[in-house]
Amino acid sequence: MNQELVRIVDNIARDKNIDRDSIFADLESAMISAARKYFGKTELEADIQVKIDRQTGEIVAFKDGEQIDIKRLGRIPAQTAKQVMIQKIKADERQSVFDEYAERKGEILSGTALRFEGGSLIVSINNRTEAILPKSEQISGQSHHVAERIRSLILDVRESGSQVKIILSRTHPDFIRRLFELEVPEVAENIIEIKALAREAGYRTKIAVLSNDPKVDAVGACVGVRGSRIKNIVDELGGEKIDIVRWNESSHELIANALMPAKCSQVALCFELGGATVVVPEDQLSLAIGKHGQNVRLAARLTDWDIDILTPDEYNQEVERLSSGLKEIPGLGDTFVDKLIALGVISVLDLAEIGVDPLIKEIGISPEMAQKIVRTAEELAKKQTAEPEKKTIAEIIMNEESPKTGESQDVNI
Repeated sequence: MNQELVRIVDNIARDKNIDRDSIFADLESAMISAARKYFGKTELEADIQVKIDRQTGEIVAFKDGEQIDIKRLGRIPAQTAKQVMIQKIKADERQSVFDEYAERKGEILSGTALRFEGGSLIVSINNRTEAILPKSEQISGQSHHVAERIRSLILDVRESGSQVKIILSRTHPDFIRRLFELEVPEVAENIIEIKALAREAGYRTKIAVLSNDPKVDAVGACVGVRGSRIKNIVDELGGEKIDIVRWNESSHELIANALMPAKCSQVALCFELGGATVVVPEDQLSLAIGKHGQNVRLAARLTDWDIDILTPDEYNQEVERLSSGLKEIPGLGDTFVDKLIALGVISVLDLAEIGVDPLIKEIGISPEMAQKIVRTAEELAKKQTAEPEKKTIAEIIMNEESPKTGESQDVNI
């Protein structure tokens, strides 16, 4: 019987993933509760101890220092011991699940789709634990069916009453990161770094990569031979487009890369406003903006710059308006507008927004002149915003239901 107890404990420890010694401690605690039940209320303060040998399973019990036979306590105390034991094992199992998956937060795991509950998908993990893939964390347009194998990111693990809730996600940007780590060994080994990532789940992702080894091409390694690596990731995501671009410490270069497949002819950065004005040829405009503005929106998130896209005509119009509006101010040099453009200020709206400090510190004009220039810009900006609204080509394309030219490819090199 004693060896049978050891075998039972070993089986429970293995099946429930609970520490073996913790189960023995639960057994001892349950037997102490049973003994107190047997001896009655008057003996609640009695010193009762139960020790189980972890190797042999031998049980030794004491009451106030005198050994007692735990087997003779009767049926009711035994039932009490069983109930206490069940509760403690459930608590141990719950704690074990919490500890295991809390440590794995941010990892990808595989499970089996069990059932749907109000739009959420219940996923079985290791045939003993259930996790939840909420509707909001499922990729739009992708459907799942019962018994399907499914990979997801562990988004959160929390205790909810007597349950442990494991929340999964397939829409989080880190899901893409982990898929690249699984499919691209160079990413897992940190030979290639994912420096930035922007995603609209189910539609498009932009990812900027950098190689720490000059012999390894970051984009080529992520794409794989004949696109094999990126194809596996795209298939996992149900056809979501993925643009892989080269990371560059220069914001000018990074923004140009991020807007691919469109080709930029000029990038002007305004550090004071955190904005970038990008000029693209008119035939590249729809590619730069993307369907419903998706390409420029993701590029802005990837680079952490607000990006405004203009055609050459629109750019020249803004600069001309700025130049003609300021030429009436006496004392301004011929190169002042050029200096503003070098600061990334190409419109009266930009000039009104940056204020006087950059003009004083960066261009070196007097505070009085700076205030006069900004007041003039504010007046011009008010007139401009009061004019009947004329939509730019960029705004027209962004508001259209479909793009005018071809969409980008899955991967841009």
